[in-house]
Amino acid sequence: MTDVVPMTRPRHTDLAAARARKLRNDQTISETNLWKSIRKRQLGVRFRRQVPIGPWIVDFACLDPKIVIEVDDSSHYWNEEQERTAYIESQGFTILRLDNKEITLAHEDSIAWLRSCIDWIRRHGPPPR
Repeated sequence: MTDVVPMTRPRHTDLAAARARKLRNDQTISETNLWKSIRKRQLGVRFRRQVPIGPWIVDFACLDPKIVIEVDDSSHYWNEEQERTAYIESQGFTILRLDNKEITLAHEDSIAWLRSCIDWIRRHGPPPR
């Protein structure tokens, strides 16, 4: 018989938690529109928004399976994202990225893509790194 380990929230700093609370009130239009489509288990899993993971804050996170959705725009500097991405992935999360424009111009396609990725991860586990 195996022991069942309950899912816990990722570890984070107090500063990250305070910043996450502020970001929940200051979401972009794309984040707000995406949240309306993924909240309340609409994709079959529970997402939280503006979740601190260590010192970083991700746009949306599911704890089981471990999935992060990031909504990217021109304010994301890819060379600075490398450390952040490496840390989040080291915590066992799979990161799915969408562009603000994709969500705005092709919202239903973005949701369909997320649904297929989540279904695949639920069936097969996280992709190899």
